[in-house]
Amino acid sequence: MKTRTVNTSSSHLRGLKLTVLALGSGLVLAGCAGNPPSEQYAVSQSAVNSAVSAGGTEFAAVEMKAAQDKLKQAEIAMHDKHYADAKRLAEQAEWDARVAERKAQAAKAEKALQDAHQGVQDLREEGMRSAQ
Repeated sequence: MKTRTVNTSSSHLRGLKLTVLALGSGLVLAGCAGNPPSEQYAVSQSAVNSAVSAGGTEFAAVEMKAAQDKLKQAEIAMHDKHYADAKRLAEQAEWDARVAERKAQAAKAEKALQDAHQGVQDLREEGMRSAQ
């Protein structure tokens, strides 16, 4: 009979511990969900600005539009206190902006390479004319 009482109270304590653990985890998650992702939003805004400065609107228009749209959606989600959505959208905006910036840099490098090749070709032609 004592064994049965001990098992029952042990089961009760285990259940109580699990309940407390679940409630504690829920409170921690709720605390995280209750904070606006201001830092991520600022990082995303900076990434969008860098992409624009790098020529993203000219060389990567699709990615820039996606980044700007997602950043605007993140701002709206923050205003509506949908912080998880705001953080996700801000992160996506950051990565879209980084892609736009890299594409712009690559396009500029490609243009510089083409200009250099053209310059070499022009020099060759001028050298051939001078030699004749």
